[in-house]
Amino acid sequence: MIPKLSPIGDKIFHHHPDQSLLSTNDDTQDYKTFYYRQTLDHFNYRPESYTRFSQRYLINFKYWGGANSSAPIFVYLGEEAPIDGDLEVIGFLTDNAPSFNALIVYIEHRFYGESVPLGSFDEALKNAETRGYFNSAQAIADYAAVIRHLKKTLNAQKSPVIVIGGSYGGMLASWFRLKYPHMAIGALASSAPILYFDRITPSNGYYSVVTKDFREASESCYETILKSWSEIDRVASEADGLSILSQRFNTCRPLNKSSELKDYLDSLYASAAQYNQPPRYPVSVICGGIDGASFGSDILTKIYSGLVALKGNATCKVNQPLNQTQTDKGWRWQTCSEMVIPIGRGNETMFPADPFHIKSFVKECKKIYGVSPRPHWVTTYYGGHDIKLVLQKFGSNIIFSNGLRDPYSSGGVLDNISDSIVAVRTVNGSHCLDILRSSASDPEWLIKQREEEIKIIKGWISQYYADLAALKVS
Repeated sequence: MIPKLSPIGDKIFHHHPDQSLLSTNDDTQDYKTFYYRQTLDHFNYRPESYTRFSQRYLINFKYWGGANSSAPIFVYLGEEAPIDGDLEVIGFLTDNAPSFNALIVYIEHRFYGESVPLGSFDEALKNAETRGYFNSAQAIADYAAVIRHLKKTLNAQKSPVIVIGGSYGGMLASWFRLKYPHMAIGALASSAPILYFDRITPSNGYYSVVTKDFREASESCYETILKSWSEIDRVASEADGLSILSQRFNTCRPLNKSSELKDYLDSLYASAAQYNQPPRYPVSVICGGIDGASFGSDILTKIYSGLVALKGNATCKVNQPLNQTQTDKGWRWQTCSEMVIPIGRGNETMFPADPFHIKSFVKECKKIYGVSPRPHWVTTYYGGHDIKLVLQKFGSNIIFSNGLRDPYSSGGVLDNISDSIVAVRTVNGSHCLDILRSSASDPEWLIKQREEEIKIIKGWISQYYADLAALKVS
């Protein structure tokens, strides 16, 4: 399973002392909801291509200087989830719009939230004909259509647009700038692993960073986790072993096989690293529990202590009933079609070896959807190979921001490509941290990262206004 590319982790990773990561009712009341009659298929001219569906977008006019002053427009490009969640925690636009006099727009990704073509989400995803329109190229074409509509409706043709996205949405933002440079003068792509395709990044990259995060937090914690997998299998092989594991880990349902527990812990550790945010730092919380060994000193009891430290006194800790979200279902399709991110685990991580095998991945996807993934399509359509050689002449005005504690940073752009395609990175940052809502408790390095991004964006906009003035004079 390819880990989700979402700016927002589970709530257990987002405990915040002043709750300022969440928007207030006043914030959400500033947004008005609109629906655009979107074209189903932007790239064909068959009669069914002209089918329309309602695409949701939200606008905050509160800070906008207006079309007469050509005030800028900040557009957040939604990712693999309903846009509501982004509105709650993605604060970069709201935090900075006042100083720019900017209009704020959030656009929902097709097939998610309320922006579902041809019926309900489940119906659309089960229908092989409809499902074919569920891809990134159609999504960024949607965004171009909505932006064009907005600028025309608001008579804001001269207002510069900055697109912003996080994770998969960050990839979309960078690709939008490359494919539609006439629609947006720049892009902020936060935690966008655009190089985790087609063998550009070693498949082991993601789990190598997870391992590094835990090892830096505590060598003894790392050692305990490393030893725990074989211990789980050893106990499971005993008579009544699965019952013993179910009791020791307080599972919500009895374990049927040891891999259920191992898969759960694998996902928990990976997510803790991906969303290792201040001030809580979930990796440190887990390792504090493991090293503290509140419930006993043997390996599995230490692992359980780490679980309790993170999740608290929940009635059960593991194997909760599955409630598949739109993100779970939609991301599975997207990774089984074009977003083939070959994440695997080698022998040098703290996890059991599990290399990525494209043949078995293709077989599984064909079994589910009846189509084969296209592992080379992203690099064919958007690029990625020899990126420094290609983009330094071809592209401009993109910020690739990354936190090096984020496992997905292993597939990110970490070095400047040119004067205007720049990498802004922090040693201690995690997934999409820079575009989350700011807080009084934010560390200095995070504040500086955001300030650097704002300075670059201000430079783009100033240059745009200078170019616009020069055109008027001539």
